[in-house]
Amino acid sequence: MSHPPMSHAISQAAIKALAGASLIAALAATPVQAQGKTLTISWWGFNGEKLTQFQVEPFKQKCGCEIVFETGNNADRLNKVKIRNGEGVDLIYLTDAYSQLGIEDGLFAPFDASKVPNLAGAYDMAKDPQGGYGPAYTIGRVGIIYDSAKITSPITSWDDIWRGDVQGKLSLPGITTTAGPMMVLIAGAHAGVDPYADEDGAFKAIEELKPGVVKSYNTGSELVNLFSTGEISVAVAQDFTLKQIQAAVPTAVWADISDGAYATLNTINIAKGAANPDLAYQWIDFVLSQEIQQVSAENGIDAPVAKDVKLTDEQAKQWTYGADMIASLRRVDYKKLNAAKQGWIDRWNEVFAQ
Repeated sequence: MSHPPMSHAISQAAIKALAGASLIAALAATPVQAQGKTLTISWWGFNGEKLTQFQVEPFKQKCGCEIVFETGNNADRLNKVKIRNGEGVDLIYLTDAYSQLGIEDGLFAPFDASKVPNLAGAYDMAKDPQGGYGPAYTIGRVGIIYDSAKITSPITSWDDIWRGDVQGKLSLPGITTTAGPMMVLIAGAHAGVDPYADEDGAFKAIEELKPGVVKSYNTGSELVNLFSTGEISVAVAQDFTLKQIQAAVPTAVWADISDGAYATLNTINIAKGAANPDLAYQWIDFVLSQEIQQVSAENGIDAPVAKDVKLTDEQAKQWTYGADMIASLRRVDYKKLNAAKQGWIDRWNEVFAQ
């Protein structure tokens, strides 16, 4: 996530919007002595105005520092850091599939959790998801969204996307998307095989699914359009698309699947060549604070990983939120998945090119 250039001063209106005495107290705390320093963050650029208001400007007021951004998608930004051999940015925001690649390429500094006191308040899944290279600041899900007006028998399992009443109404994520490779895991489970050991068995189940697939999608906006035009009624999708789909199709629901949605984590890593690592740790501690996690969740920025965040049912319905939901999620082993991914892409393209 990333933003356009920002002004230095935070207005009273913005402070009030940040809301709550606890957050205002945090902003009034003794500033970090970082005058003259610049924190460089690599992130996507989504929700720029909200992030500026609720995270960037409060931190700048707290630290007395400058913040600059490098924006783009996961692959492009990670590649820039790789070309620079871990230099050029202090922090990088990535989905966990890509941060695992960065770890394997030796681009990140080992993470010192003792410098981030607010990490203690996070769910265990977020604290150290990749073995000593930094936390997740938000957790999402890959699951099933369906139009309950058209699919009247509830979807309660991954196996249900092979059901007869779903055929001709289904969309799958493209294999190169975040959720795409998880389809191979889902197909393997449906076939009763380990997809890493028995790729043929997993892809046989995908071939069985193919006739019922209307179209694969590669972006959230493309998926929303498929639902809104009525071309599809069921999709394997990330939960961040749910709110937009429901705005277009009010009868769309998130399936309560007994065999568990898959976790997607967005991580923050400190580049091994960071010019200002101490400031990077201060930023991570700031965004993991209960106050910032609370206001970010309330304002539609990210799902919280801080356990003390309390949301209303209305606020929570778009998020992966709460101990029970997080405990129900399946984790993906990205070391294994990344090693298998290119072969899966080739097999997937063979199936869907036919």
